Amino acid sequence: MKSYNDQLSAMVFKSTLLGFLIFSIWNSYAQAPGLIPAPVKVVSLNGDLTLNFRPEVHASGSLVRERQLVKTCFNSLKKNKYSRKFPVRLSIDPIIARRNKEGYSITVDSKGVTIKGGGAAGVFYGIQTLKQIIRLEPQGRITIPYLSIVDHPRFAWREFMFDEARYFKGKQVVKQLLDEMALLKMNIFHWHLTDNTGWRLEIKKYPLLTKVGGKRDSSEIKVNGIRGFYDGKPHSGFYSQKDVAEIIRYAAERHITVIPEIDIPGHTSAAIAAYPWLGSASVPITVPFSFANQPNVLKVSDPRVRGFVEDVLDEVIQLFPSQVIHVGGDEVLYKHWDQSDEVQAFIKEKGLSSSADLQLWYMNTVSRYLESKGRRMMGWNEILGDKIHDEIANGDLKVSGNLAPNTIIDFWKGDVKLMKKAAQNGYEIVNSINYKTYMDIEKVKLKDAYGFEPVPQGLPLEERQKFLGSACHMWSEWIPLVNDLHGRVFPKLAAYAEVGWTQKENKTYEGFRDRLSWFYLHWKNAGIKYLKE
Repeated sequence: MKSYNDQLSAMVFKSTLLGFLIFSIWNSYAQAPGLIPAPVKVVSLNGDLTLNFRPEVHASGSLVRERQLVKTCFNSLKKNKYSRKFPVRLSIDPIIARRNKEGYSITVDSKGVTIKGGGAAGVFYGIQTLKQIIRLEPQGRITIPYLSIVDHPRFAWREFMFDEARYFKGKQVVKQLLDEMALLKMNIFHWHLTDNTGWRLEIKKYPLLTKVGGKRDSSEIKVNGIRGFYDGKPHSGFYSQKDVAEIIRYAAERHITVIPEIDIPGHTSAAIAAYPWLGSASVPITVPFSFANQPNVLKVSDPRVRGFVEDVLDEVIQLFPSQVIHVGGDEVLYKHWDQSDEVQAFIKEKGLSSSADLQLWYMNTVSRYLESKGRRMMGWNEILGDKIHDEIANGDLKVSGNLAPNTIIDFWKGDVKLMKKAAQNGYEIVNSINYKTYMDIEKVKLKDAYGFEPVPQGLPLEERQKFLGSACHMWSEWIPLVNDLHGRVFPKLAAYAEVGWTQKENKTYEGFRDRLSWFYLHWKNAGIKYLKE
């Protein structure tokens, strides 16, 4: 019997080979004929291009992958041998490029299909749109309606975050998610790879991170909604550096940037279980079974621990071409720092004012290290030094410095006033506020996802421009199974895709729900167990 991964791999391959779906549903939505995300402008023309002859793809040498993608898409539609050809023209247009390199245009008429992009990504996105407008008529005819589309994204940053630290899912699941991101024109895959309950990335200098930190003997479960129960089942898994390179290539072919997250100095119990000298408590621990946050954090006063982090980041930098490296920084429980004579002496030596100030000092140290390597730090908004948790510390949270100005703030929790303050202070921001963007939160419904607005109201233009875009998050504490994952992600991913891409004036929730019909059929064909609301 085939393994689940083998079956899923076959489904992903079949879905790709079918051009993601040969069935397309056409409706009369004014802004976009069945398309998600909705384009800037669609002009419908009279007539159809009937695909009773084969395409001849014309493209420049820089569009080799895009050329092959079009061929694969149309080849999957063949019913009979074709006696004639019709042209599909792919090109990079400098006029579109000056406006937006991810922008594109499509024209379909009696002369064929013409896709122009501001860059290779723009052409790629045009092809994703083309896939959605191919129709299978009741009589078996395959057609493309005559139309003209002009399109570009609202935001440059359109992120999906996937947590595999809690539950490892594997390469084929990740690739399928990347396929769906590409179809929806999302371009940032934020990969949460380390946390208290699992370390999922091979670091060759520290093999115990995956040998010890990549396994746990049990996992917390909820019974009737109440946490604190455990399943008694071992869970393990990690990505070799070869696996990571494969996924990065796969994403790059779909114009998706993979941003790794290595969470420090908190959420590090799996690493401390592997190497106990990393921990502030200075006692051996095992990889936790509980998904509750853990008080044992890195002893950043120790130069050996700081060296460990730099060693890990060196290998991360070698693996990931992304200019941005996410270092977490959230929910650092200061208990052991407050109780450690060694850490408190270090705080005094550095002229710092509190454990919170020590965290700010350390995050700036990491930022400088990444900048020395030509990279840029990103972290959750606690790293600004704002108090957004009551449970973090009993004492003073006063900080004496400012966070490194080049840091990207991933704003997930706290009052919107803090978000505005960060923009006023010049920080670039990705809005990922939890009560709007967390797919695992059941009370965040499809309508809530679609209604998410990444830029707060009342900001002047200069501060609005600090918002790079939006993110949606799939945390996996209570999501051990792939079908459960799918039910949380789909169709919400389509809603967040439209939040990131579509101009505000072209959005209506009712129109979006109508346009989901194409995707429901596509997801069914791809073996994705979506949850229809």
